[in-house]
Amino acid sequence: MPKDLRSFLSDLMTARPGEIRRVSDPVDPRFGATAVAARFARDNQYPALYFEKVGFSAIPLVLNLTATYERLALALGTTLADLVPTFGERMAHPVPAREVSRGDAPVKEQVWTGDDVDLGKLPLLTHNELDAGAYVTSGIGIMRDPETGRINAGIYRHQVHSRNELGVWFIDTHHGAYIYRRYEERGQAAPIVIAIGHHPAVVMGAVCRIPGVGGEFDAAGGLLGESVEITRAETCDLPVPARAEIVIEGEVIPHERKQEGPFGEWPGHYTEQGPKPVIRVNAITMRQKPIYYDIFSANREHLVLGGLPRMGSIYRNVKQVVPGVKAVNVPAHSRMHCYVSIKKVRDAEVKKAAFAVLNTEPENLKMVVVVDEDIDVFNDGDVMWAIGTRFDAERDLLVIPRWSGPGGLLPVGWDYHADGSRTPRMITASIVDATKPVAPAVYPPRAIVPPTAVEAAKDVLVTALQQLPD
Repeated sequence: MPKDLRSFLSDLMTARPGEIRRVSDPVDPRFGATAVAARFARDNQYPALYFEKVGFSAIPLVLNLTATYERLALALGTTLADLVPTFGERMAHPVPAREVSRGDAPVKEQVWTGDDVDLGKLPLLTHNELDAGAYVTSGIGIMRDPETGRINAGIYRHQVHSRNELGVWFIDTHHGAYIYRRYEERGQAAPIVIAIGHHPAVVMGAVCRIPGVGGEFDAAGGLLGESVEITRAETCDLPVPARAEIVIEGEVIPHERKQEGPFGEWPGHYTEQGPKPVIRVNAITMRQKPIYYDIFSANREHLVLGGLPRMGSIYRNVKQVVPGVKAVNVPAHSRMHCYVSIKKVRDAEVKKAAFAVLNTEPENLKMVVVVDEDIDVFNDGDVMWAIGTRFDAERDLLVIPRWSGPGGLLPVGWDYHADGSRTPRMITASIVDATKPVAPAVYPPRAIVPPTAVEAAKDVLVTALQQLPD
C-alpha cells in the first residue's frame, strides 16, 4: 500500500505507543485546539493530537504531528542520530512522481464545486492571540511556471477570507512569488491547488531547498522511498497528490489584493502583514472520511518541520566543501542558529563550512557555530561548553555586516519608529569557531568516561531505592 498520512499515523501508533493523544471533547477552532497543544508544551511535551470535533466541522483534525525530530526520523525510517545525513543523501536521489487516474485517487472520493464549495466546513484554526483569523497552515501550494512549464510546490500561509476566498502570502524570493508575478504581468489568473494532509516525507519534500523552480514531488519521492502518486485536478491542468486528504483548487486573481495578517510566524513574532494576493476557490476534493492536518504556527511544530529540510540541504552543501562534516543541527528552539560539527583537517575548513551554511539559508540564519566531531550538536549544553572552552571572541569570531535582508520575517530585519512605522534594514551574520586547533598543536584533552565503559553500563541492573537497607 502506498504511503500517506494514514499509513504514517498507523506506523506511529505501532512504533511509539502513546505519542498520539485523542481529544474527544469538542474544542473551539479559535484557540481551543492550539491551547491543548500549548498546555502540553508548557510541560515540555509535544504529543501528536487527534481532535475528533473542532467547532461545527464534521472533519477530525491532527495537530502537532510533526513536532519532534524523533517522529520525523520514524517518517524516514531512520534513527535520530542518522536523521540529517539520511535526509541529505535521499535528497540527492529523487524518485519521479507517478500519475494515476482520477478513479484511482482517494482524494477524488468527494468533489465539491459551485455552490457546494465552502471552506467553513473544514476545521480551520485560529492559532495565536493576535492572528487576524483562521489560516490554512499546512497546505502544499502547487503551481506551474508559465515560462518553463515546471511544477513547483511550497507551503505558504493562507488566511480564510470567506467561504470561497483565501489570501496567500508568497515571500518575494520564493518560487511561488516568481510564478505568480509572471502570470500577473500577463494579466492572467495563476492556477493553484493546495494539498492538505499527506505523509510527513511529502510535506518535507515541499519545503526542501532545491536549486531552480520545481522538483519538489521528485524530492519527496526520494524521502518517501517510493514515487508520490499524482492525479489531475478537476478545474485546471495541475497535478495533485492522489493520496492527500483534501485538495483546494483555485486561481490567484491578478492585481487583486486584500488585507492579510497579522499572523504569528516561525520566529514567534508578528512582522509581515498588509495587502496580499487573493485566491478564488473553484473546487474542493477530499477522501470519503478525510483527516485535516494542521501545522501549529509560531510553535515547535512550525520550527521542527521547517528545520529538518534545511538541515538536510545544509548537510549536503557543507559536505561538498568539507567532506569531514559529521552533523548539522538547526535547533528547534532557535531556527536562526545552526550548529555544525566537523572532523577538521585544516583551520580554513571552519569558514568554508560556515559560509556553505549561510549561503544555503541566507534569509533566516544569523549565527553559525562550528564545533569538533566530539561535540553533540543536538545537545545545547555540549555546544555551549565548546564555546566556553574552545572559543575566544577576539580570535575566533567573524562578524559579517549586512549579510542578508532587508526586511523579512525576523524582527531584527526592521528599524521601528515611535509613530508605529518601520523601515527595512540589513541583518548581520556571525561565525563562531569553537573548534580546537589542528595538529601538530596539542590541546588539553577532554575529561570523559571511556565510551566502552558507558556502553557496558547498560547491562547493569538499576532499580528505584524505596528505603535504606538495614
